[in-house]
Amino acid sequence: MTSEFIHLHNHSDYSLLDGAQRVEQLVNTIDDLNMDGVALTEHGNMFSTVPFYQKAQKAGINPIIGCETYVAVESRHHKKPQPGGGWGNNHLILLVQNQVGYKNLMKLVTAGYLEGFYYRPRIDMDILEKHSDGLICLSGCLKGEIPEKMLNGDYNGARDAALKYSEIFSDRFYLEVQNHGIPEEEANIENMKKLALDLSLPLVCTNDAHYSRKEHSEAHDIHICLGTGKDRDDPNRLRYATPEFYFKTQDEMHKLFKDVPGAIENTRKIAESIDFEIVTGDYHLPNFPIPKEEPDTDPDAYLKKLVINGAKGLYSEMTPKVNDLIDHELSVIKNMGFAGYFLITADFVQYAKKNKIPVGPGRGSAAGSLVSYALGITDIDPIKHNLLFERFLNPDRISMPDIDIDFCIERRGEVIDYIKTQYGESSVSQIITFGSMKAKQVIRDVGRVMGYTFSEVDRLAKAIPDELNITLENAIKKSPEFREMSENEYKELVEHSLVLEGMNRHASIHAAGVVIAPGDLTNYVPLYKSSSGDVTTQYDMKGLEDLGLLKMDFLGLRNLTVINKALNLIELKGEQVEIDKVSMEEPEVYKLFANGLTIGVFQFESSGMREFLKKLKPTVIGDLIAMNALYRPGPMNNIDNFISRKQGNKKIEYPHPSLVPILEETYGIIVYQEQVMQIAHDIAGFSLSEADIMRRAMGKKDKKLMDELSLKFVSGAQKNDISKKKAEEIYALIEKFAQYGFNKSHSTAYAYIAYQTAWLKTFHAAEFMAANLTSEMSTIDRIVTLINECKKLKIEVKSPDVNVSFTQFAPIDKNNISYGLNAIKNVGEKALESIIENREEEGPFDSIFDFCSRIDQQKVNKRVLESLIKSGAMDSLSGSRAQNFDAIDTAIKYGQQLQNSGNKNQVDLFSIGDEQSSLIKIPELKDIEDWDEKKSLLFEKEVLGMYVSGHPLLEHADEIEEFTSVDFSDSLSLKKNEVVTVGGMVTKITKKYDRRNRAMAFFEMDCFGGTVEVIAFSDCFEKYENLIEEDAVIFINGKMADDTNFSDLKVMADKIVSVENAREYFSRKLIINLSSQNVSPEDIEDLYEFSRRFPGDCNLLFHLSNPNPALSKPVTVLAHNIKISTDKNFIKQLRDKYGKENIRVE
Repeated sequence: MTSEFIHLHNHSDYSLLDGAQRVEQLVNTIDDLNMDGVALTEHGNMFSTVPFYQKAQKAGINPIIGCETYVAVESRHHKKPQPGGGWGNNHLILLVQNQVGYKNLMKLVTAGYLEGFYYRPRIDMDILEKHSDGLICLSGCLKGEIPEKMLNGDYNGARDAALKYSEIFSDRFYLEVQNHGIPEEEANIENMKKLALDLSLPLVCTNDAHYSRKEHSEAHDIHICLGTGKDRDDPNRLRYATPEFYFKTQDEMHKLFKDVPGAIENTRKIAESIDFEIVTGDYHLPNFPIPKEEPDTDPDAYLKKLVINGAKGLYSEMTPKVNDLIDHELSVIKNMGFAGYFLITADFVQYAKKNKIPVGPGRGSAAGSLVSYALGITDIDPIKHNLLFERFLNPDRISMPDIDIDFCIERRGEVIDYIKTQYGESSVSQIITFGSMKAKQVIRDVGRVMGYTFSEVDRLAKAIPDELNITLENAIKKSPEFREMSENEYKELVEHSLVLEGMNRHASIHAAGVVIAPGDLTNYVPLYKSSSGDVTTQYDMKGLEDLGLLKMDFLGLRNLTVINKALNLIELKGEQVEIDKVSMEEPEVYKLFANGLTIGVFQFESSGMREFLKKLKPTVIGDLIAMNALYRPGPMNNIDNFISRKQGNKKIEYPHPSLVPILEETYGIIVYQEQVMQIAHDIAGFSLSEADIMRRAMGKKDKKLMDELSLKFVSGAQKNDISKKKAEEIYALIEKFAQYGFNKSHSTAYAYIAYQTAWLKTFHAAEFMAANLTSEMSTIDRIVTLINECKKLKIEVKSPDVNVSFTQFAPIDKNNISYGLNAIKNVGEKALESIIENREEEGPFDSIFDFCSRIDQQKVNKRVLESLIKSGAMDSLSGSRAQNFDAIDTAIKYGQQLQNSGNKNQVDLFSIGDEQSSLIKIPELKDIEDWDEKKSLLFEKEVLGMYVSGHPLLEHADEIEEFTSVDFSDSLSLKKNEVVTVGGMVTKITKKYDRRNRAMAFFEMDCFGGTVEVIAFSDCFEKYENLIEEDAVIFINGKMADDTNFSDLKVMADKIVSVENAREYFSRKLIINLSSQNVSPEDIEDLYEFSRRFPGDCNLLFHLSNPNPALSKPVTVLAHNIKISTDKNFIKQLRDKYGKENIRVE
C-alpha cells in the first residue's frame, strides 16, 4: 500500500498527559487507515522512539522519528518571565531524515532538558543551527513562531523567521498548515499560502493527532486536565477548541486542503526522502581501563590473569575440573567479545567491597559462572551447587550477559558515583521508567477531574478487586459491585477511564538501572532531566537493551542493609561476626525455619511460606534453595509432594536410574531449570548450550522447535541404551516441569542471604530486630508486624522517649529495644539530630520549656512537637500529654525569647521579677485535665501507626478473655480443622474474588498477646461483610486453616459476631466454682436471690465439693429453677465476691 497522504505531526501518551493514545493504538489506527507511514512527534521529548519504531516496522509501516520542539524566543539560557506574559517559546516540528539527523535530534532534545528547561524543555536558534543537518523542519501549529507573528499582524517578522529557517534547513523547510475548524487556523492557511508564494517555500498539511478516534476527544480533554492539574469545569483551563485532533482519513485530509497547493503531496515527498533505520544487534561496550603497569593490554588476557588469581584464592587445589571450567568459560567470553563486561562488573563490585559497601552474594543466573565467582562478582561456588554456566551465557545464543548486583540500599549511590568517575559523567546515566495509569489510579484521576467527591471516587475505586495488574475490563467481570456502578451512576467516568487506562502518566527513575556508553551517551540516546534535577536516559531499559548499550541493574536490597546494621550493632557490644563465614549447618537456625519463625527473614516471610516451612522442617541449605524455587505460582503445586518425600511419607521414585545423581537433592522432583538442562545433557547427549535452548523453547512453548528437539532427545537417549518409550516419557516429564522450573543459581544466592538473616535472628535477635525495624521506619504496617514479632521473641520494644531513644531503633540489652524516634510521623532526621546532639551535650530535658529553650527551632517546629507529644515521646518530661500539648505555643515563644537574648542564664527561676526585670520568666503548665485513654491511643495510632501505652481492646477485655478459646501464651499446638473462637480488632483487610468471581476477604486481627490471620470465604463474607471493617472489634468462630505452633494462627471463619452481641451470642452457661469454699445453705439462698435480679437465657451451674472425700473431682449441679444473663455488672460482682478464677462463662 502506498498512500498519498502521511500524518507527520502526532502525539502518543509519551507526550505525558497530552496524548490520549498508546503507541500500539496509534500504529494500529494508521494500519486501519491503509497508510504506509506515520511520524511521531512528542512534545519536547523522544521517549517513544524505540517502541514506536519497532511496532511500526512490525506492522509494515514506515516509522518517521520526530519531535515537536520548543524554541526559546531569546536564548535557551534566558529563564525569566516574558514582558507580555507566556513562557517565552514557540513550537517547531523536526523530523529525522537520516542517521546524522537522528544524532542531531538527540543532541537537541537533550539540550532542551539539560540546558534550556523553563516550564518546557527549550532549545534556541544557536543550537538549532549547530545541529540542523539531517533534519526536516515544519513550521509548527498556531504556536509556531511564523503563524504567531502573522496572526499578530507582524508579516515582516514572520517572513524574516521563515527565511532564517529556510537557510538553516536548506530545501528541508516546510510551512505547516492545519485545519481543525478553528478560525485562527483558517486565517493562518491564507497567511501561509501568501508567504509560500512570496518566498517560494513548500506547504505541508498535518492534523496534530492527539488521539486515535474522534470519540476519544472527551477522554483526551480529561487527560489534558490531569496534565495541567485543573478541574474540567474550570473556565480558565487549557482546552482544545474542537474534537478534530484525531487521525483523519486520506479523504478527509484531501477535503480540508484541496485548495492548498502541494500540502497533501508534500507529506508523501517528505516520507520518501527519509533514509533512516535504528540499528539493533550491535553492542556498544565501553573500554575497561586496564592498569598501565600491565604488560598486556588485551582485555581477554587481563581477565584470564584476574580469574586464575581469584580461583587460587578460593580453591585449595586447582583441580582439572576447576581449570577446565575456567578455560571453557573464558573461551566463550572471548568468542562473544564480553571480556570488558566482566572486567567492568568486577571492578565496581571490588570497589564496593573495599569500601565496605554491602554486596549481595549473587543474583540471577550469573551465580552459575565460575569466572564470576573467581572475580568476586558472586560469592556462590557453582561447582559445589551444580550450577551451569550455559544457563547464564550461551555461546549458541549470543546476547549481552545480564549480571544484576544487589547493594545495600543506603549506599548504592556511592557505587554509581564511582562508575561516573571511572567512565566519565557524560558516559553514565540512570535509566528512565514510565508510570502508567493503573485501574484504581485512572478511576481516581478521572473522577477528580470530572468533579466527583473524594468519597464517591474512593467508593468506586475500592470496588475494584485488590489483584496485581487487574484491568478495568477484568474488574467489571469480577466485581458485581463495580459492574453495577459502572453501568449506572458512574458510566461516563468508567467509559473515559477505559480509554485512558494503561497510558503513561509520568516519568521517573528506574529503581536499579544504570547505562554506560563508550563515549558521550548522547551519541546513542537522548537524556532527560526531572524537576528534581535527576538526569536519566529518555529511552527505557528495554529500549537501551535493544540498542546494544551496556545496562546494569544496581539493585538496592534492604536485607543487605539490615544485615549490615545488625553487624554494626553486634560490634557495639564488643563482638565481631563475619557473616560470610558463619556455619551453614547450625541446627538452631534450621529449627527457626522449621518453626516458621521467619518474620524478618529474607524471602521466607509470607504466611504461606511459613506454613510450608513448618511442614518441611528444613535441615540443610539445599532445602531452603528448593523452597525458594518452589514457592511461586506453578511449581507451588509440587511443594506437598516434595515435603512428603523428604519426610519419608512418600516413596522417592526416579523415572530412570540415570536421573538419580541429578534429582537426588530434590527427592526425585524436577525443581530447577539447571536440572532440565543436565537431564538433556546426560540422557540425550545434548551440549549444555543445546540443552539451554531446549529449556527456553519449553518455557516459551515454542511448539515447532520443541518438536524438532523431541526427536533429537529421543534419538540421543536411545544411543545411551534408553528405550524409545522411556525416552519419550522422560521428555514429556521435563517438558511439563520446564515450564515451571526455576533458576537454581538465583535461588541459591538468595537462600544464602535468607540463611544469614535467620542466623542473625537466632543468635543476635535484639540486634537483628532493631536493624529490621530501622530499615522499615517509613512503613508503619511493617513496624507493627515487626514489633509483634519481637513480642514472640520475648523482646520488648520500649515506648519512644526524647530522653532515651535515638534516631534509629537500638538494642538496650538482649530483651529490650529502644524505639527509633525517626519512626514517628512528621519528625524528620534533622530535627532528631538536633535533639539528640543537645541531650548528649547538656543532659536530659526536664520540661517542654527546657526542651524548647535548648533545641534549634528551625529544625524542631510546632508540628514536630505535636507529634512527639502525641507519640508519648515526651512523657518523661514534667506534666501530662494534655498539658504539654496545650503549652506548645508558649514553649516555642519562650524558647525563641531565650535564644534571641543570647544568654540562657537570663531566666527568672523564682518568678519574682517585676515588670521591668530583664530576666525571662519560665512559664508554668496550665492545670488542665489530661486526655482520656481513648484520645491518647488515637493520637498514638495517628503518629506511630500502633498503640503503645495501651490498646482500645482493653475496653472489651472481659468479653475477649471470656469468649476467646485460645491462649496466645500457651505452647500447645492446634490442629488443622480444630474449631476456635477468637476476639480482636480488624486490621489489614484485603478483598479478593474467588474463581466464580464471588467476593471474599483476608484480614488480620490484633488480639491480646498476638495476631490472627482470617480468611472469610465468599459465603461467610456475604453474610458478615458489614462487620469486616478496619478497627472493628469482632469475634470469629471457625476452623484452623492449618496446624500451628503459635508462630502463626490462621483461621477460616464460619461465623463473625460483633463485640456488642458477643455476650448474648456466646453465653450458654455461667459456672460458679464453690468447691474450694465453705458454703452454707444461707449463702446459696443469698446467691439465688441476687441472681434473680439478672434474668436471661443462660443456665447457672455450680461446682461443689464432692461428698466422697476419696474423689477430688467436684460435683456439677444445674440450677433448674433459674435462667440468668451474663451482664458485665453481674459478672463483676460475682468475681469480686467469689474470686475471678471461680467465675467462668461458656
